[in-house]
Amino acid sequence: MPRKKAEEVVDGIYLDPVPITLGDEVKIKYKGLLADSAANKVYLHAGFGHGAWDKILDLPMKKTKDGGWSVTVQVDESADFHFCFHDDAQNWDNNNGRNWTYQVHGREQETPLV
Repeated sequence: MPRKKAEEVVDGIYLDPVPITLGDEVKIKYKGLLADSAANKVYLHAGFGHGAWDKILDLPMKKTKDGGWSVTVQVDESADFHFCFHDDAQNWDNNNGRNWTYQVHGREQETPLV
């Protein structure tokens, strides 16, 4: 069975899966402004929260064969998932100051078998 490709949600940013559900491992692939530069390292800067960011993550991304960068994040918070990117020279891609935000959906409770 062929592997499913991540969905391009915005030019140069791919997420899998979309929508995001509490408990998911979300693969983020980045092919934005910093990927086009001579950056040696790119990081995902992320957090969870409603408005303000909590539980801040700064994760190194791995270079992909097609010139992008990727990382996987465990979504263990039910608050919104916010993120942006920076390189090792502290150049940022933050969506013109707006960052990127995705709602995290709660897991449906399973109906017990009777």
